[in-house]
Amino acid sequence: MQTSKGDFGKGSVASLIIAQALPLTLAQLVQLIYNVIDRIYLGHMPGAADGVALTGVGLTFPIISLIAAFTNLFATGGAPLCAIARGKQDDERALSIEVTTLSMQIIGGIVYPLIIFTFQKPLLYLLGASDTTYSYASAYLGIYLLGTIFVTTGTGMSGFINLQGYASKAMLYMMAGAVINIILDPIFIFVLNMGVAGAALASVIAQALCCSLVLSFLFSSKAILPLRPSMLLRADYSLLKDIIPLGLAGFIMSATNCLVQAVCNKTLSIHGGDIYVGIMTIINSVREMIGLPINGITAGAQPVISYNYGAKSYKRVRRGIRFMSLTGISYTAIMWALILLMPRFFLSIFTSEEKLVDTGVTPLMIYFFGFIFMSLQFASQSTFVALGKARQSIFFSLFRKVIIVVPLTLILPGLFNLGVKGVFLAEPISNLLGGMASFLTMYFGTYRKMPRE
Repeated sequence: MQTSKGDFGKGSVASLIIAQALPLTLAQLVQLIYNVIDRIYLGHMPGAADGVALTGVGLTFPIISLIAAFTNLFATGGAPLCAIARGKQDDERALSIEVTTLSMQIIGGIVYPLIIFTFQKPLLYLLGASDTTYSYASAYLGIYLLGTIFVTTGTGMSGFINLQGYASKAMLYMMAGAVINIILDPIFIFVLNMGVAGAALASVIAQALCCSLVLSFLFSSKAILPLRPSMLLRADYSLLKDIIPLGLAGFIMSATNCLVQAVCNKTLSIHGGDIYVGIMTIINSVREMIGLPINGITAGAQPVISYNYGAKSYKRVRRGIRFMSLTGISYTAIMWALILLMPRFFLSIFTSEEKLVDTGVTPLMIYFFGFIFMSLQFASQSTFVALGKARQSIFFSLFRKVIIVVPLTLILPGLFNLGVKGVFLAEPISNLLGGMASFLTMYFGTYRKMPRE
């Protein structure tokens, strides 16, 4: 199902969101595969006792999250503004926003790896690497960084395909990369015996394919806002004053993920050792996996809400917010129940080490306690971004992660002999406090105050 020329002002709002969300969820599944499939194979790799290879790769996640943060800075700022401009029928401004965003993604894809390469070793040890895990982390990161430009331009620009009403094409492009990744991973890791380096190389090749497909569409006549190479020389960097403030919400969400992962890994390495860093790697993988549908719904709702907000169709905006929120609450309630019923199943997806599974059951159940409140954070954050409310998005991104999670991660292990349990307990507490605060502010401060036709 595809909207006619990206027109989100007609038809059922719920149907439009679902039509966007389904391919977006599959596209995000593919994006997740780039990271998770590596962890699945490495978790079952022979010759790496107690999941040491998985732990080593897990140490690189804060760095990868930081790259994602800078990608989101321009992607989540540019795409909603572009959608709002289209809702106002201002295609000239919409195209300028698209060109400027692409230009910044290309620049970032070159600059970020150069900086990280320079400080790679001290950075990995700062993140909790030991002499045992450093070699695995370094081998993976060194190759992964070579494909940074494919991540920033491919992932960062796919949202511009979605907002033009072609979410299914973005999905197919992501799926093409996923297939390559799935095929190459076992070949490089096991057949060619490349280990973690093979996993990284497979991801780079897959991301390069996906990036080429995304850009080929945006530069084709099929796009509603077609790009031309010469346009990059005329990027309007004055638009960054609008793009960056709104994109700061997405940036901060990813950057604070980097901060939280770094603090968690370091704290766990102190209180529990490498095995608990490995368990946190698995838990993060489970969270990313089961979070796909809610991410898909919120991502699918954003262009629909933005378009109608730009068109001043406030009744349709409210319908979109309601549908997104109720769907997210229902889904996270179901997944919370499944994790409580089958914790070992979710852990065993990512490792065959019995010690990791046995030790990880309690941390997994603690971490996902009250998972339903996470959907409230997603719904409110997506609403703020879709409506261009940068200040609210930024504040609540910082509030949950920086003001709640990080201090709790550092403090709780030393209270009541909680130890490593305190690290995992910080997440559900932050979901409750941060999710409720963000959602109630959105509901009473934005939803209820929206004009009625």
